[in-house]
This record gives sequence, structure tokens and C-alpha cells, in this order.
Amino acid sequence: MRYLIISDIHSNLEALEAVLRASAARKCDGVIVLGDLVGYGADPNAVVDRIRGLKPIATVRGNHDKVAAGLENADGFNPMAKATADWTRTALSDKALEYLKTMPVGPVVVNDRLEICHGSPLDEDLYVVADLDAIRSIAASRRQLCMFGHTHVALRASVDGKKTLEIETPQGNPEFETDLLAGAKYMINPGSVGQPRDGDWRAAYCLYDTENNIVEHRRVKYDLQTAQRKLIKAGLPRLLADRLAIGR
Repeated sequence: MRYLIISDIHSNLEALEAVLRASAARKCDGVIVLGDLVGYGADPNAVVDRIRGLKPIATVRGNHDKVAAGLENADGFNPMAKATADWTRTALSDKALEYLKTMPVGPVVVNDRLEICHGSPLDEDLYVVADLDAIRSIAASRRQLCMFGHTHVALRASVDGKKTLEIETPQGNPEFETDLLAGAKYMINPGSVGQPRDGDWRAAYCLYDTENNIVEHRRVKYDLQTAQRKLIKAGLPRLLADRLAIGR
């Protein structure tokens, strides 16, 4: 089986469509979504509808999904994120709103090798960016591989049989592969489809080959200018459009 694994789409329809076109050539057997379908971008309804139509094998909700669905307030968001969350809530159709409300709470076990979450197996809103959080999260995971999102940065963390931790965030070389070795456990973040924050504006995604036990990190260009124009036309903060161009 080969899975397309995506996270943090953030209402960026152009980025999502580019990922789906690029991954189609690899003939994936299914899609797995790690949360944050909405927030920041100008196409929340179109993105939710597109994801629903894909019939994902598994998905978990993200923090922006919760806030947009009214399941949680935006008190913890910065002013720009709060403004876009408020806009998203008013823009959502009833159908999209209901889908977001019913998204599963992570972590979710997908199969005997894979578990997924938005932030961490410990807490769906935890940002895994430091050694201690990575070690604790890997220990809490119930499978060899835990795929997560939330930080918008591609990352690979692993603990081997000797309990040695390795963390890599390969800035400047965002396309790479991970051979999942027997006796080791992994936390892997595919990066963000619609809001990358590692200095590369291209949409990020992963392919997980269960037969060969390999995870591939991939990037693809998308119609950035159209996504920016939609943001501005919707009256969302201009800084969001500028950030898309620099991957921050």
C-alpha cells in the first residue's frame, strides 16, 4: 500500500490541488489527513469539500478546525490567526461546518504500523519542536510510525533500540526519504500543504510505502499568485499573502 499523507492545508485550494496532481502519478491507495483543513486561507469550503470527496482512510482534527467549528475559542491564537479564524467561521457552509465538528480527535491508530495525530500522541495541540517533547511523544506512540503536523515544518525524529534520539529538520533539502528500521520508532511531520514555514513556499506532503517501509518527503509548486489574490480579495490580512511567498 502507498498512502498520501497531508497536513495543514489551511484553506489553500491551489496548494492542495497541486499535491493531488503530483501524487496521482504515484498511484496512491488512499489519503490520510493530519488536520487543519481550514484557517489562514481563502477557500475553506472548497478545501473541506475536496477532502470529503477523497474519502480519507483516516483523519484527525487540528486546532484551527476546532476553532472554526466553534468547539473551542480562539483565545490562544495570535491576532492574525484569530482574525482569520473569525472570518473562516462566518464563511463556512453548514455542510463544511458539520464535517469539521465531527472530525476525529487524535491520536488515531490507522493500522499495525501507523498512528496519526495533529500535534502529539500526548496532546493534540502540543507543538513537537524540542528534544524532550519528541522523546515523550515517541514513547507515547502505540505504533512504529506516528505521523503528525501542527508545526508546518518537515521533521523526522527517531529513537533506536539503544534509546538514542535523532531529530532532523532538513532545511534547504526538503525532499528526502526515511527507511523505517526494525527496532526503531519514528515521529514524522510531512510539513504543511498550504502554509509551509521552513523557508520553502512549495506545498509539502509525504508518501508512505508500507510494503518497503519507506516515507518520502516531497514538495511541489502551486499557483501561488492565485492563492495570494484570493486572500487579498477576501479581505484577509495582507501579511498572509506575503508570507506564502517566503514559506514563513
